[in-house]
Amino acid sequence: MTIPNSHLGSSSTSRKRTSYKAMNPQLRKSNSNVSVPPQDQPKLINEVRKAIEKHKSIEKIKHRLGDEYTRFCSDESISRYLRARNWNIKKAEKMLEASLVWRMNYKPEEIRWEHVAAEAETGKIYRSSFMDKHGRTVLVMRPRCQNSKSTRAQIKYLVYCMENAILNLPPEQEQMVWLIDFHGFGMSNISIKSTKETAHILQDHYPERLGLAILYDPPKFFEPFWKVVKPFLEPKTANKVKFLYADDANTKNLMESLFYMDKLESAFGGKNEAKFDVKIYAERMKEDDAKRLALHKGASSSGTTSGRASTVSLDFSIANTDSDSDGEKKTSPEINEEAILAEAQKIAAADGGGRGGRIEV
Repeated sequence: MTIPNSHLGSSSTSRKRTSYKAMNPQLRKSNSNVSVPPQDQPKLINEVRKAIEKHKSIEKIKHRLGDEYTRFCSDESISRYLRARNWNIKKAEKMLEASLVWRMNYKPEEIRWEHVAAEAETGKIYRSSFMDKHGRTVLVMRPRCQNSKSTRAQIKYLVYCMENAILNLPPEQEQMVWLIDFHGFGMSNISIKSTKETAHILQDHYPERLGLAILYDPPKFFEPFWKVVKPFLEPKTANKVKFLYADDANTKNLMESLFYMDKLESAFGGKNEAKFDVKIYAERMKEDDAKRLALHKGASSSGTTSGRASTVSLDFSIANTDSDSDGEKKTSPEINEEAILAEAQKIAAADGGGRGGRIEV
């Protein structure tokens, strides 16, 4: 939302824009969750849209993205970017610009099952056949099933899973749940690089899509790894991460409040004994690929997809920097992976293999 500075005069063209928080001193704390009255939100959304439309490269963006541009500049999409940036217009605009450029270069809507099938075959990430009680798509993750050393391939599969999860959200829902199964997790499964890339993709290009991430039965030796990873996460994202343990009395009650137990997998305390079957899953994904293709048919039929260059050079000044929940630039912590692994090994040895204890968060 923008307001005029009275000393600049009455001309709207000379008025200086400011953020919603600047109008409300009590909301200036960068990591606070800003609440904007519903009646004010359309104006803020339109401010972001108008700012994007004024960029001199916008016609190139529209041509490259086709229908994708319309979808990402919808009221619902812009609202997510504004919420991620605590309704700060300038920061939401910059964040959205970065996502539009990323989608032009990365082309996530063009990723198909055959492009990621090798990554998917162990069931390390898949969309569950059930939703939670809020109608949110559930992505199941099993770090122990990692079958690739390529961070690029891992991230490509993650993007595919995110796009598929969003495709399957009901109209009234825009967030998903991650269920992360740590059974069988070992120190060989620890990868700070891929985790940091995952956080970057999730936070910068899928804002407000994660509703909850449940880390189920993480070993005690995961603690030093979490301490290093947490600074990469925006506070809003970190607050959505919950550590649950099967032998904790409160865990069952929480899971029952979130999921239908007859549908929830037994690995998470549910009654569903079904196992991941890549052949069955492949058919589901191919059907969804056909749906996505139909969704983007407008862009394809207009020739925008086939006409895309492999790289796009635009005059945006957008840096890939870590940010807090309000988009303020901050410095990434120094990482000493050897020290982290040494500390994890020490905890594992003292903890009888690292399967006991709790991670304090």
